[in-house]
Amino acid sequence: MKIKFYPNLYVGPGIKNPNKVKWKLRRNAGQLQVYIIALAQGSDQLEIYHCAFLQQKYYKKHPPYIIGIAKGHEEAINIVIDITQAALAKNGYPDLKKFLFPEND
Repeated sequence: MKIKFYPNLYVGPGIKNPNKVKWKLRRNAGQLQVYIIALAQGSDQLEIYHCAFLQQKYYKKHPPYIIGIAKGHEEAINIVIDITQAALAKNGYPDLKKFLFPEND
């Protein structure tokens, strides 16, 4: 599985060692409190799910593009809120994919 990470990865304040978390995500090591924020495959913007989902067969063939990592679901939600507020402030609308990847316009 080749997980890709956003170059300016959003990291929640509860994550003390992001490089270690990324290393464990790449190797499917268990992490009880780690949630990821990933680009949605369809027309949705972002998805939040527990890192244990990456151990499913689907993700071995379809690895997610990870935008952020957080300790706990609530922290992940707060990261998405921060991204949404930044997109609104910059562009005037909450299209998160266009905010995160402005070069794809």
